[in-house]
Amino acid sequence: MNAIISAAQLASDLAGARPPVLLDVRWQLSLARAAGEPAFDGRAEYEAGHLPGAAFVDLDRELTAAPGAHGRHPLPDPQEFGAAMRRAGVSAARPVVVYDGGQGWAAARAWWMLRWAGHPDVKVLDGGLTQWQGPLETGAVTPAAGDFAPVPGALPLLDADGAAALARSGVLFDARAGERYRGEVEPIDRVGGHIPGAVSAPTADNVAPGGRFLPAEQLRARFAALGAEGGEVGVYCGSGVSGAHEVLALAVAGIPAALYVGSWSEWSADPSRPVAVGPDPQ
Repeated sequence: MNAIISAAQLASDLAGARPPVLLDVRWQLSLARAAGEPAFDGRAEYEAGHLPGAAFVDLDRELTAAPGAHGRHPLPDPQEFGAAMRRAGVSAARPVVVYDGGQGWAAARAWWMLRWAGHPDVKVLDGGLTQWQGPLETGAVTPAAGDFAPVPGALPLLDADGAAALARSGVLFDARAGERYRGEVEPIDRVGGHIPGAVSAPTADNVAPGGRFLPAEQLRARFAALGAEGGEVGVYCGSGVSGAHEVLALAVAGIPAALYVGSWSEWSADPSRPVAVGPDPQ
């Protein structure tokens, strides 16, 4: 099953006999809150204009637990996640399409969470809202409650020890920007650098200008050149959001991959964990 859907195909599906549930997950990583400035308000953006019938999902409150020892965006409690998805109208037997403003990270996190929790049919709108040519709806939507009940474990998951082991035995991709991987800058976490053995694979390189994913064959070639050729593959990022986007790109390429949700925000907070710097994995 393809993990992404074009705007044209989505418009066709919405007009069909079995239209998908739509989830709007607009969110941006921002340092504004830490600086005392207003943070990006995804709900306000949603209410100003969204796909007709879409329900808003708050990434920070419904797709993650509170920040703590396991990182900035740790896994939410499965029961609380299931309740949030039911409020948004998600049912097990109905397809789901998730989208954001165009970056794709937040939509990918929603896709990953639903797939990890056992939903069988979830797609991301390729390129997000920027690709949609149809009408928009304003205000909030309160959908009929769904029946989705999470059964976690449908997608592979890594913890810190598992990520360290995979960096030695398989391929562990670091989806952050190259300068963060190399340790040249670190705007958020305690220290810069990367997990020893991890390979730099910025998720930004998986998309074309405009935010749509590169064709599957180009993605397969890219990941193969980085070492993903038949062995186990894992991904991490800053806090398990952009890393979900890389897992999605790997899925488009036909390569299964595990996500280290705690990612660098968990790893770097533990002084006992080793840190590598520079352009080389080791």
